[in-house]
Amino acid sequence: MLKKGLVVGGILLLLGGQMAFAKKMYRWVDDQGRVFFSDQVPPDQIKHKREALSENARVLEVVEAAKTKEQIELEKRLAKLRRELQRIIAKQKSHDRVLLSTFRSLEDMQMAMDGKLHALDLQRKVAEGNLLRLEQQLRQQQRKAASFERNGQAVPKKLLQDILDSKQQIVATRSEIQRHLDKRQVVENDFEMDIARFKFLTQSKSADIEQLSSQAAEKRSAKELGLFICEDENQCDRAWNIARLFVKSYSTTGPNIDTDRLIMSAPPRRHSDLSLSVSRLKLNNREQIFLDIRCKQSTLGMELCISPEVKGIRYSFNDFIKQRLPASQ
Repeated sequence: MLKKGLVVGGILLLLGGQMAFAKKMYRWVDDQGRVFFSDQVPPDQIKHKREALSENARVLEVVEAAKTKEQIELEKRLAKLRRELQRIIAKQKSHDRVLLSTFRSLEDMQMAMDGKLHALDLQRKVAEGNLLRLEQQLRQQQRKAASFERNGQAVPKKLLQDILDSKQQIVATRSEIQRHLDKRQVVENDFEMDIARFKFLTQSKSADIEQLSSQAAEKRSAKELGLFICEDENQCDRAWNIARLFVKSYSTTGPNIDTDRLIMSAPPRRHSDLSLSVSRLKLNNREQIFLDIRCKQSTLGMELCISPEVKGIRYSFNDFIKQRLPASQ
């Protein structure tokens, strides 16, 4: 090390007179650890980190090494993850504020839920009444048609059309009833979650509400974003191998990049292709594995990326790792 320092010092002394006339002098180290000095950086060396030196060899500026493709991909995913986390946290905090400003007690929330469910039940009952009327109307129309046939007469075209219209209306009304039932279930589930959240917030100190919102957002993001938060580095190493299996299982394109920080399948070529990648990132001082799913840049590809199928793949990522971690220990 001392010998190398003397050599570098000697080079600087030899170049001292020349540096006074040079506009800039650069120093860099190549892949083999060799140190170079020059007033121009060759094209094949610009990828390396370099320092601009003054006349007395003082470092004026530092130009960082060119980023690799893997580093660029990681930065894109990290930026995307941070944006999504901020969105979820902001949404959670906003929802918490609405809960606390809208309701004074759990009784208020229960009354609001009962009122909304009652209104939905009334709408469903109206639709069920319409269904009974339509079914009775269809039976009458069918009896008329049967009477014509028994008498050896052709069934009037208008009656046949009326029967067809009644059947279509019955199908539409049954669908409407099912939509009311589905909506009721969603409203009930949402209120139950809000009631649990309200109880949690009101039983906590007001100073902790912002922190609690962030913690809740972090848990939600694990599912919504396809994010696995590691407990420690050893667990992350095991989870990384499981994440590699997940990418292989769900990607429809072949492998492309596989490093200790980025695993990526080849870009999508067909409208039906799914290209998965996972990035190992350090966010908020915690190791995390982030899933990204890419589709072809086309109308059909974009529709696929927002489909329930892709959403299900993203939601399953966290559980896929957790379920396999015990066996991998």
